[in-house]
Amino acid sequence: MSGGRGSVDGLGSSAPIGAMLPAVFADDDLAQRFVAGLDDVLAPILNVLDCLDTYFDPALTPADFAAWLGTWVGAETDGTEPEARLRAAVAAAAGLHRVRGTRRGLEEAIRLVFGVTPDITESGGANWNARPLGPFPGTPRPHLHVTLRLPAPVPADTHRLDTLVAAARPAHMPYTVEVTTAERTPQR
Repeated sequence: MSGGRGSVDGLGSSAPIGAMLPAVFADDDLAQRFVAGLDDVLAPILNVLDCLDTYFDPALTPADFAAWLGTWVGAETDGTEPEARLRAAVAAAAGLHRVRGTRRGLEEAIRLVFGVTPDITESGGANWNARPLGPFPGTPRPHLHVTLRLPAPVPADTHRLDTLVAAARPAHMPYTVEVTTAERTPQR
């Protein structure tokens, strides 16, 4: 069987029905064979219920369920990432929602999707001045620019980065994105 769950040959039931029958049916061969057939049908369901907590742990859940779990927690995934990166994105989703719209949140969301830390420049700033009417930090027009250096970028990377930045940036901030080839360091 590929890519799904269902009946598993030889899977024993964690709660065989035959052992729960009244004593009058304990020695009845027909009754025992009948409920054994039900055990084969119910065993995968009981197995899932016995292990239910592991289905909600991104590190332990089956890969297809991890992708579905990602939709529950709003993980920034598109279905093309490797399994390890998918699991990391699902595990980090709740924490990312707490820092969404911040530089740190944007940087972490991009790092989880691409596996590379981006260069982010923004126009804003935070500062204070003891004098009234002191100069404001940053530039008067808000802007965000994200540069991502990948070993072998493809055109789809720019679209994916644009989609990700649009979702994770501060809502009022205009932005631009750029995907470039990472410089290779000479090996010795």
